[in-house]
Amino acid sequence: MAPIRVALIGLSASAKVNWAEQGHLPYLQSSRGKSHYEIVALLNSSVQAAEAAREHYKLPTTVKTYGNPDDLAADPDVDLVVCNTRVDTHIGTTAPSLRKGKAVYIEWPLAENYDVAVDELLGGRDEAHARVDASTIGLQGRVSPIALKLKEVLKSGRIGKVLSSDVRAFGNLGRRDSVSESVAYFADRKVGGNHITIAFAHTIDYVHDVLGEFDLGSMKTRMQLQRPALKIRDPTTGQNTDREVRSDVPDLLAVHGRLVAKEKGDRGIEIAEDATLSFTFRSGQQFKGQPGFIWTINGEKGEIMVAASGAYIHSDSYKDPIEIKLHDHETDQVVDVAWDWQEWQKKLPRRSRIVAELYERFAHWWENGRPTGDLPDEREWPRLHDAVARLKEFKELFRQYDGQTQN
Repeated sequence: MAPIRVALIGLSASAKVNWAEQGHLPYLQSSRGKSHYEIVALLNSSVQAAEAAREHYKLPTTVKTYGNPDDLAADPDVDLVVCNTRVDTHIGTTAPSLRKGKAVYIEWPLAENYDVAVDELLGGRDEAHARVDASTIGLQGRVSPIALKLKEVLKSGRIGKVLSSDVRAFGNLGRRDSVSESVAYFADRKVGGNHITIAFAHTIDYVHDVLGEFDLGSMKTRMQLQRPALKIRDPTTGQNTDREVRSDVPDLLAVHGRLVAKEKGDRGIEIAEDATLSFTFRSGQQFKGQPGFIWTINGEKGEIMVAASGAYIHSDSYKDPIEIKLHDHETDQVVDVAWDWQEWQKKLPRRSRIVAELYERFAHWWENGRPTGDLPDEREWPRLHDAVARLKEFKELFRQYDGQTQN
């Protein structure tokens, strides 16, 4: 079968933050990736920038270079457009290709907010009507080995019906009182990319994928902006400068609500009718020497605990050990739950391994007739309607925050 022809948006020779290089390129350039995909085009801010990227990453001269999203959308030799730019450029760079019927893979966050995504990308369609089968959203935590192992344990019935769950996470890739110059826009809420909409969002998304969604009517949140003034950090030296930026993005979030089990019997995971999920997230480091991420799932017969270095099970946490433990209430024994990468994933850098799993699942779907409707859980992946549903949750979170700050 002919490979899926890919156009990369945002693969840059000079980008300060280059997830395209670190998260996507290793798989696409691997022998396994090349058995399914071929990079055929680049889109950057200009043709010259795209040409520089092509040369820098030693891509074939046959790879086309574009500086205009409409020109890329008009290319009949592109099947899949993959967007890795800053969130407030996602719509402008991908909407033309989506309208032309191309498949799209858009990194998270999908857009600046729910309203922008619905109005400008999806033509007024909400999450209930936004299904685009030939799409992927970069919520790869859903297919992380940790999330997959938790689903396996819960489906086995080892802890019985889920009664409640609690998460405490820290966005500790950033610092408490400063922000790198390269991501200073994290302090500007209207841009849409910050610790809440990225680190917290990725985490709450895979928690929801395992356990089910909040009943939004029961969801209660409080957010706080503890440090409204942040120092600008030099990305080269890592040291704070004398400059600072005023932030309007909260750096502490506490939310709780009733869980609603996923449709289709939540795919074998039994959730109590009144089960509660509570989640606390704080930007910056945790108490020294303590885990940056603790997730417990309390069941009728036992309890699961996941401990990691920070809230990045979707990407960066794997440089340190991630533990899953199970407390059996009947025996009062605590046992380790083993997990591992697939052998082919171990050949890739850590940051690209879970992204690669999204590519694998999309390729399997594409190469097997592109069926419509739901797939078995082991073949499913997050798509545009999943992203819109998550943005709807965040619309309610920030609605409550704005009401809180006005009172």
